[in-house]
Amino acid sequence: MDVSLILSNILNPPVLAFFLGMLAVFLKSDLEIPPPLPKLFSLYLLFAIGFKGGVELVKSGVSQDVVLTLLAAVFMSIIVPIYSFFILRVKLDAYNAAAIASTYGSISAVTFITAGSFLTQLGISFDGFMVAALALMESPAIIIGLILVNLFAVKQEKSEFVWKEVLHEATLNSSVYLLVGSLVMGLLTGESGWEKLKPFTQDMFYGVLTFFLLDMGLVAAKRIKDLQKTGLFLISFAILIPIVNAVIGLSIAKFIGLQRGDTLLFSVLCASASYIAVPAAMRITVPEANPSLYVSTALAVTFPFNIIIGIPLYFYVINLFWV
Repeated sequence: MDVSLILSNILNPPVLAFFLGMLAVFLKSDLEIPPPLPKLFSLYLLFAIGFKGGVELVKSGVSQDVVLTLLAAVFMSIIVPIYSFFILRVKLDAYNAAAIASTYGSISAVTFITAGSFLTQLGISFDGFMVAALALMESPAIIIGLILVNLFAVKQEKSEFVWKEVLHEATLNSSVYLLVGSLVMGLLTGESGWEKLKPFTQDMFYGVLTFFLLDMGLVAAKRIKDLQKTGLFLISFAILIPIVNAVIGLSIAKFIGLQRGDTLLFSVLCASASYIAVPAAMRITVPEANPSLYVSTALAVTFPFNIIIGIPLYFYVINLFWV
């Protein structure tokens, strides 16, 4: 793989900020981001990327490529947790296997945003409809995870209330709601809306992303100690399954004819793992699962792997096969 791609990705202020956060923990610095701010940063990033996606979707329109990509996104968000579950069942019980499988079936919006930053730095364009794929991929994995628990865990009474709760959490959790809502706002207001919000949604974007990844570096480094509980099996899974998912995503993207920029974003969506929305839902719906397993693998292993190595690796493969 071309080392310059890795350097191009690493020598990027947001990614360097992630390392800075990790280093602060290792050096026992008292650096911290006040608790309310990371949530605000997260909401801002979701709004900005959703709004821009809606505006870009107005420009591109709803074509066959858009429909095929969205169908492929839903397919991956359903199939990934299913085969991940059966791999994880080799070592884990049904509760933990389902929770971790749901985590890897869903997506990381920040990894997606980092991949977009990587493409922008290289001057490679991508389409706004990929944000719609991002929005569609977050919820199905949660529902699939609950179905797997009900099918394979020890039988116990499940009330209708639980199902209503999980459907509500899957479709109306804050990240999905804001992402879809801002996408619709972008669709409705188009270019005129973009010009009005441009100082907010574009000029501030990379500054906020840099501070958010600084906080993610702090959190990831603190979670590393939880990896002692996961064992070599889960650490290997957290590195290898993103590569497998990315390869499947790349194959689908090649089949439906996506361009290089969209292909990278689609493969990153397939390869990423949720460390916010799915863990929140799993704590409510599958309390038997151990949060330290599904949070630490996604946040302390898969997230850093993707933003440091995964993104340039997937793009290197794309350059080999896309002309």
